[in-house]
Amino acid sequence: MRRFAVLAGGLALAAASALLTPAPLSADPGSGPGLGAGRLDWPLRPRPAVVRFFDAPDPDWQRGHRGLDLAAAPGQQVHAAAAGTVVFAGRLAGRPVVSVAHAGGLRTSYEPVLPAVRAGERVGAGTVLGAVQAGHAGCRAPACLHWGAMWGPAARADYVDPLGLLAETPIRLKPVGGAGSGAS
Repeated sequence: MRRFAVLAGGLALAAASALLTPAPLSADPGSGPGLGAGRLDWPLRPRPAVVRFFDAPDPDWQRGHRGLDLAAAPGQQVHAAAAGTVVFAGRLAGRPVVSVAHAGGLRTSYEPVLPAVRAGERVGAGTVLGAVQAGHAGCRAPACLHWGAMWGPAARADYVDPLGLLAETPIRLKPVGGAGSGAS
């Protein structure tokens, strides 16, 4: 019976890992569903402080925070987190927004950003997309960049936490019962 429980737990962990692990991104925006070997980079240099974290709504249509708010300076350059194609650069709901489509169906959005790019333009990882503008609601810093990430088409997008897509995100496995709990 104990062997069965261990096997079932291992299978559940493997299944959850496969479902929750984001597909990597490639440097080539047209490389297709495999997405290559890269992942996202921070859109601000140097690495910013996170002022507000991702808060997934449950269910999807409820209130939540569908991205990260990153501390910035007004006018600070915003960089593409990965290679892709700019799908929107303009005003949306009164705010300046830039949105980039990446290989494999991932899209990233950046606001409030005065665009330096145009819709249809291909960008490489690190390309300057525009400059952060002051006035992001709820920001406790001089300015904040709201950085969002989503899988799928805009009408049915599944928002995800950009922190989980960063190239530097370490993956750590913890014991099932916790350290020193005696559980096995």
